[in-house]
Amino acid sequence: MTKTAMDIVKAARDESHISGHELRKLLFPDFFELHGDRCGNDDPAIVGGLATFDQKPVTVITTSRGHSIKERMQKHFGQPEPSGYRKALRLIQDAGKFRRPVFLFVDTAGAYPGKSAEENGQGQAIAQNLLKISQIPTPIITIMYGEGGSGGALALACGDEVWMLENSIYSVLSPEGFASILWKDATRASEAAEVMKLTPNDLLEMGIIEGIIAEPDNHQKVCQNIAEKLHNEMHKLSGLSNDELLARRYERFRKF
Repeated sequence: MTKTAMDIVKAARDESHISGHELRKLLFPDFFELHGDRCGNDDPAIVGGLATFDQKPVTVITTSRGHSIKERMQKHFGQPEPSGYRKALRLIQDAGKFRRPVFLFVDTAGAYPGKSAEENGQGQAIAQNLLKISQIPTPIITIMYGEGGSGGALALACGDEVWMLENSIYSVLSPEGFASILWKDATRASEAAEVMKLTPNDLLEMGIIEGIIAEPDNHQKVCQNIAEKLHNEMHKLSGLSNDELLARRYERFRKF
């Protein structure tokens, strides 16, 4: 049975969906977390650090929604604060010094919209990521594994390639928000989801993403599928010179 856009939205938000913690544990068992944005803060909604993949050092960054209610509130249910984006940028800049490949795993409804985030420069932090990450000379691959909401997701998807799991979304805002703004009626969210073209198939057809990764119910198999894709793409991108890599990245974004 063919899934509707809203079916995919619900699947992306489902509690049984694979988590950032599982991805780190299954794909990068030697993951070593690094903390801080070097500006005095450490946003727990962004978990990043070092690991090995295919016996090569890599930098791994994931969004994190948390598990307990207390932890989820601390992480704003996976919505990063400015310090989270600054931490991610710091880790990617460090990776660039050693041409260490970077893997980003994104599942966020968007950047945290609270007062504290605005006071600390949420818009500026996102803008700096868009500007600076796009110029870092090392392979950077993003995988959307749940919700990919607005600039909060885009700030972690401005590298060389973006891939999506079958049950993930990537959009300018939520269907509920879209319906509320356009039609003043949040109950039309299902209709909005179709109009927004936020599913992996829609985005692949428009050339926004590089491809879709099969997502069976077995999370171990999901990780195997991700590992296979990362292996192939890392090998391809690592074979490019810095000039070739950045030129390819520039052309990717110019076509939008």
